[in-house]
Amino acid sequence: MPTITLPSRCDRAAAEAVLPAMIASLGSGPLQIDARECTQIGQAMLQLLVSARRSQGGATILPSPVLQDIARLAGLQADLFDGGAA
Repeated sequence: MPTITLPSRCDRAAAEAVLPAMIASLGSGPLQIDARECTQIGQAMLQLLVSARRSQGGATILPSPVLQDIARLAGLQADLFDGGAA
């Protein structure tokens, strides 16, 4: 299973930086996204994570507490995490 590790600051620039790796992983089975070190998450990264979850094969996200909180506040728990919560 390919793994992509996100940086601590997940802003638009970070989303643009990891997008090619996510695209390259399409069709190679499930993707794992390690977001356990994320301390800042912007809208562009949230959109990219939702897209990764909805893509063929889906993605499993290993969230940080900050990502869990932001997903809850944005109403995206069910979109980002298995079972609706991490």
